[in-house]
Amino acid sequence: MKPGLPQIVSEDPNLFQCMGLALVAGGLTVLTLPPFSWLMAVPVAFSVLFIVLRNISTSRAFLVGWAFGLGQFGIGISWIAESFYVDAERFGALAIPAVAGLSAGLAIFPGMAAMLFAAIMQRRAFGGIAAGLLFATCWVVTEWLRGHILTGFPWNLAAYALVDYAALRQPAAWVGSYGLGFLTVFIGILPGVLTVAAPKRRAPVLVLFAAAVMGLWGGGALRLGKDVPATDIALRIVQGNVPQVEKWAPGSRERTLEKYLGLSAQPGRFDLLLWPETAFPGFLDEDALARRRLSTVLPDGRILLTGVPDRVEGDGETRYFNTVQAYDGSGESLTGYAKHHLVPFGEYVPLRGWLPIERLTEGLGDFTPGPGPRTLAIPGAPLVAVAICYEIIFPGQVVDDLFRPDWIFNATNDAWFGTSIGPEQHLASARMRAVEEGLPVVRAANTGISAIIDAKGEIIARLETGQTGVIDASLPTALAPTPYARFGDWTSLALICAVWTLAFTVGLARRRFNSENSKSEES
Repeated sequence: MKPGLPQIVSEDPNLFQCMGLALVAGGLTVLTLPPFSWLMAVPVAFSVLFIVLRNISTSRAFLVGWAFGLGQFGIGISWIAESFYVDAERFGALAIPAVAGLSAGLAIFPGMAAMLFAAIMQRRAFGGIAAGLLFATCWVVTEWLRGHILTGFPWNLAAYALVDYAALRQPAAWVGSYGLGFLTVFIGILPGVLTVAAPKRRAPVLVLFAAAVMGLWGGGALRLGKDVPATDIALRIVQGNVPQVEKWAPGSRERTLEKYLGLSAQPGRFDLLLWPETAFPGFLDEDALARRRLSTVLPDGRILLTGVPDRVEGDGETRYFNTVQAYDGSGESLTGYAKHHLVPFGEYVPLRGWLPIERLTEGLGDFTPGPGPRTLAIPGAPLVAVAICYEIIFPGQVVDDLFRPDWIFNATNDAWFGTSIGPEQHLASARMRAVEEGLPVVRAANTGISAIIDAKGEIIARLETGQTGVIDASLPTALAPTPYARFGDWTSLALICAVWTLAFTVGLARRRFNSENSKSEES
């Protein structure tokens, strides 16, 4: 056994032992995320993985990292199974295989991070803090790749462990979720670095750990000092709580519309009325009677933003879009936005000509993606960016870079996932987008969680999953564009480069100091 190496890993570790430890550690990462947010699970999970990876070959490292990812995603996205049970007769049997297959695929990315870390360690033999930096760098590189390859799926990023801690989530305004994830993982594995370090090298690790935690908290606390007052724009968010099994059932359209109109007509002042994704289960722009009925809840220049499907005829085919459209009291459509980041197998089937797979959603054909992020101008309201459902999970891909909005409207339908942990994790993504962009996020969800989130990621008001009701509140003020809003993921890269530069500079200075001391002693 190497000096300082914990007993959980032997000199010639058993592969299955290592994979078992990694599997459990990966499962622990779920406890770091909402609704649990157990911050102490971060150093436990990542330190175990770091320690295990220090003493194995590159090929084994991939399998260990993959096992970690299998625990991370197998539990973390288990809520996806709920969507298959909405139409259990057709898709119920696919629930477990689908979750298992997706988890196994996503686990490749932690496997790649582990393999890259092990490969570089075998060639350069980084030690101590440098090894920790290397691990965190490998992790964030593969996390970024997960957010972009094959349309991307940046769900449950490492940074989201900090979302429930006001000061700790604020650095995302400067370095984004990927940069904050780098810091989270690096700080999280320092206890592991401390464990394997020789006794005389532990003091610098302890000092760095304390300084990093205090620096992260202190920097965030400075941003929290800025006031975020409310505007004079009054919002009303309607959460109809329509079960997914009823939403598209024959004859349900009238009941759904009546429910939303009734909730919208409750006493109280509002300027903007907000309904969730596909609140109207039909083509509202083609339903003149339904549009006329909007006048009952939209007097005096009030505006409705609602999720509705849309279709366009042309070139001998019909194209369908998942949209948010704005309507005034006369029933006139003012503007709209079409979802551009569609859900594979939910809104379209990739490689449809090759894969004999049905969509999980009823009716219509495959949706067509919209052109991308867009800022909408609505009469009497601040400029707004729209993110429909899972579009909100993509850092840096929500706001139009050329025309900065004043707020973000996230219309979603999380009824697919019932009362699982999925809606809480989805909300965490929305809160991080608010911090990154320095913009309030207003979330209208069919079955919850509807919420108003200020530009610091704080929840001002919310309706829980399964509740029927409205939120009446003022729109928070936007903050000045953040560094991340201006430069995107380049800020994450700049952070990593700066940290590595500092580490090499300190290491070089230390070696020179030690060399000079040795020469002095010899003379």
